[in-house]
Amino acid sequence: MTRTGGWLLVAGALALPLWLPSPYHLHVAIMAGIFGVLAMSLNLLLGYTGQLSLGHAAFFGIGAYTSALLTLKLDWSFWPALAAAVAVAGAAGFVIGRLALKLRGAYFVLVTISFAGVISLVSVNWIELTNGPLGLPGVPAPELGPWSLRTKTAYYYLVLAAVGLSYLVCRRLVRSRIGRALVALRENEPLAESVGVDVTHYLVLAAVVSAAMAGLGGSLYAHYTRFVSPEVFLFTYTVTMVIMVVAGGKGTLAGPLVGAVLFTALPEALRAAASWQWQMLAYGVLLVLLVFFLPRGIVPRLGVALRRPEPVTPTARR
Repeated sequence: MTRTGGWLLVAGALALPLWLPSPYHLHVAIMAGIFGVLAMSLNLLLGYTGQLSLGHAAFFGIGAYTSALLTLKLDWSFWPALAAAVAVAGAAGFVIGRLALKLRGAYFVLVTISFAGVISLVSVNWIELTNGPLGLPGVPAPELGPWSLRTKTAYYYLVLAAVGLSYLVCRRLVRSRIGRALVALRENEPLAESVGVDVTHYLVLAAVVSAAMAGLGGSLYAHYTRFVSPEVFLFTYTVTMVIMVVAGGKGTLAGPLVGAVLFTALPEALRAAASWQWQMLAYGVLLVLLVFFLPRGIVPRLGVALRRPEPVTPTARR
């Protein structure tokens, strides 16, 4: 049943552009896919290692700027620029992992926030490279051989392929020996270390993969919006990722995707239904209710609801 449902979801995602009513709705689907990649990347740290990164927007911005600069200033095509964005963001994750993952809890959170702040200041003040607050306009659209992926439908399928690849990477990782080690570290780090789990190695590995995936999302975002500015480092993006992971179900594979779809479509629906003030009020109330009634997230609650209850065997009278 689970496999059948998964294939039905894949078929629905592939057919989505055929029945969406307007390009605007397809735009929302594209942004949901990009945020799905970002939410899955954060979930590797928050959901499987228990480490909260509040500077995750830095890796997103590094990927966006790397891809934009390579295509604009060095005339690279999209595909090698995408690979470079993933590699540079992953390298940044390695550096931060080696520096910060010996810290835990609030100290790790502070280091990640500081890192994001430093990268944001560099993007604003290194005007010769990044054009400062004015940003980098005219980022070229991707091309696949003789075909341009400029249209929303073509870009939707590109983002969908990135979502599928990211999901497969996360699935393969968390169901391997590495994933079991990460969960062991999350549940009881001293005990895991006492039985031979290399804490630093696995946490740094999770940070590298997480940052690389965020860089992938940043590159996709840059070539979709065709513009990159220091706004990609806003703390709002990190908060949005955290909401998506927690509300969807941290420590699950499908949870970040469900959270990304819900919290990308929900603000758009509220924007169409109410003014800005009422929109933010309704958004906050719905988020509070969701966290209150579904503290473990949507996907774990659905899993419990769909699980068949075991039949109760009546006790024989003596």
